[in-house]
Amino acid sequence: MRSNEPLIIVGGGLAGSLAALAITERRPEQALLLVEAGDSFGGNHTWSFFDGDVDGEERALVEALEPIRWPTHAIRFPQRKRTLGFGYNSVHSENLDRLVRARLRPEQRRSATTVSALSPSAVTLSDGSELPACGVIDARGPDGPMPGLDLAWQKFVGVEFQAPGHGLAEPIIMDATIDQSDGYRFFYSLPFAPDRLLVEDTYYTDGADLDVAAIRGRIDDYAAVQRWKGRVLREEIGLLPILLGGDPRAFWPAHDPVARLGLKGGFFHPTTGYSLPLAAANAIALAQLPKLDGPSVAAWTRARFFDHWRRGGFYRLLNRMLFGAARPKERFKIFSHFYRLDEALVARFYAGRLTALDKVRILSGKPPVPLLKALKVMMS
Repeated sequence: MRSNEPLIIVGGGLAGSLAALAITERRPEQALLLVEAGDSFGGNHTWSFFDGDVDGEERALVEALEPIRWPTHAIRFPQRKRTLGFGYNSVHSENLDRLVRARLRPEQRRSATTVSALSPSAVTLSDGSELPACGVIDARGPDGPMPGLDLAWQKFVGVEFQAPGHGLAEPIIMDATIDQSDGYRFFYSLPFAPDRLLVEDTYYTDGADLDVAAIRGRIDDYAAVQRWKGRVLREEIGLLPILLGGDPRAFWPAHDPVARLGLKGGFFHPTTGYSLPLAAANAIALAQLPKLDGPSVAAWTRARFFDHWRRGGFYRLLNRMLFGAARPKERFKIFSHFYRLDEALVARFYAGRLTALDKVRILSGKPPVPLLKALKVMMS
């Protein structure tokens, strides 16, 4: 193996790009190549996170993406409306593309490049050419089912409007005061500017099917009720995994020799599907590894996934209660019940830092689902 062979990251989405940026900044001597199949790095996505989700070096890495921050955000349910006093942040993927192109030299990045095969020490492109590597990381999104994982889905269609005078001062991250069809449903609205607004129709459902045309119509109807009118700037479609359970060793067998990051590696919040905080944390930790060869990075990413799996047990339990103990049209009651809790606990929930007492408090009080069904889920 020649010493100048690069570490190749396949997949220039959020996880792969942040890893490449962190390594380039902290290990400038490391040969590196980021390979992306699309024309741009990051695709067409909006990534969001709460203030408490990232800190330290992770915060510095994410701040380079120039996220829009709001100091408060709101939730709306039929019996509960509330503004929470901790910050919410969002960034569009065009910022990631711009940053990758600014900080990675042309020889360190390739877009519009399709990969047909990879191994711990080489990447084969669709034209048959082979790129040797000191190590390979697979950071592509899943190309179908995720074997070994029992999943439900958070799916959405979002429309960004040029809407002068929309009047929305803070994000509404859950407006569930609407018809509860196809599972738990809510609208999600982000006021990017006084004349620019993103509105998403979101569903927590058992299946991954998405009727985009029908949902576009529902977004138009919702915007009309809110008196938000304007020209459509772009559309965004998303499908995020919600983790119910499964067999982590079937998902990531010990004999799998290739490192993984992002959704390919199971690195997402079990209940929200959000991936930015984990992508940032993994990027910083990866850049600090003593060796970036194929076997070392593969072992590290696998161990990192199993640690994430262990810490996510309580969230998987809550998800099973949501999907297994509540009827689809009543699932919103679980989220409404959750938002009775104090802000600090809510922030820790999203950050994945719940204490033992937090878990007791979440499960306390009159259950918003049938008790026998809840007990059955908890004992499963």
